Amino acid sequence: MAAVIIFPAIDLKAGQVVRLAEGDMARATVYADDPAAQAKSFADLGAEWLHVVDLDGAFAGEGRNVGAVEAILKAFPGKVQLGGGIRSRDSIERWISLGVQRVVMGTAALEDPALVRAAAAAHPGRIVVAVDAKGGMVATRGWADVSTLAVADLAKQFEDAGVAALLFTDVGRDGLLKGVNLEATVELAKATSLPVIASGGVADIGDIEALKANAHHGIEGVICGRAIYDGRLTLGDALREAA
Repeated sequence: MAAVIIFPAIDLKAGQVVRLAEGDMARATVYADDPAAQAKSFADLGAEWLHVVDLDGAFAGEGRNVGAVEAILKAFPGKVQLGGGIRSRDSIERWISLGVQRVVMGTAALEDPALVRAAAAAHPGRIVVAVDAKGGMVATRGWADVSTLAVADLAKQFEDAGVAALLFTDVGRDGLLKGVNLEATVELAKATSLPVIASGGVADIGDIEALKANAHHGIEGVICGRAIYDGRLTLGDALREAA
């Protein structure tokens, strides 16, 4: 079986490491107040990738936890994938120049696809398109708005653009430990030629096993958040299973 990448998640709100339930900022649980230390601890356990989200930025449309992200970049020796409010060419260029390996774009992919395509052309393999779904439709602006565009239709718009991957999140499961939406993730992976990263709802090692068993369909990796912070899944076990 092919290996999948484990992306431990650091979600930032007011400089703290938090997890939201279903993308609701009012339902945030604070797990740590030192994001850089959290990043280093993930590296010490063997993580080679990190998925960082500026939650305040996602709602504001511009960076709000810049200092915390910069501290994470200094503390984490591996590769960092960053999302949250990145909706301009200037912000893309700034983050890549600071050392972010991949920039995740969600709202911009729906509202300004030309920007995403231009960024992917300028930085092949460095742009990830976030496909966030509520009931199979694309959600934007920190998941606060739901469009009338189907997930697969958005994905297909970027197949020839040079993007690195699609990040698929089932918003209705995010942070709830209900288990990843395997069926929808595999369905999207089969519908597009782009690699798919699963996100939302990972509960335990069983989710990692199931995604790895379907990696041949084009599943590149999985983002793990609350399950790790709550101790239901150890990062070491996840990394060993994924390899």
